[in-house]
Amino acid sequence: MESLLMGFALLLAMENHGSLALILGGALALACLLNAGMMKKPLGWIVGSVLQIGLIAYGSVVPIMYFMGTLFAGLWATAFFLGRKGEAIRARLVAEREANPPV
Repeated sequence: MESLLMGFALLLAMENHGSLALILGGALALACLLNAGMMKKPLGWIVGSVLQIGLIAYGSVVPIMYFMGTLFAGLWATAFFLGRKGEAIRARLVAEREANPPV
């Protein structure tokens, strides 16, 4: 979704900004798309976190990206913390199942 958001931001940036802003925005959109395949590894989470900062920083080119980047960064943080909580619950249930196997 973030790569689509950057695509739409690029459409807005095309009107008033130079080629450097378009190249950076295109690189951000492509990096967001490629990072989706890296999410099973810890490096994917690190790169994704850096990309969130890049999306917010693109607000200097397209001002609405300050809001949208912050919104997506909030969703990113929520997914990160809820995912960790869910994994902890899953690990606890697996440990309980191993300690008390069904008869």
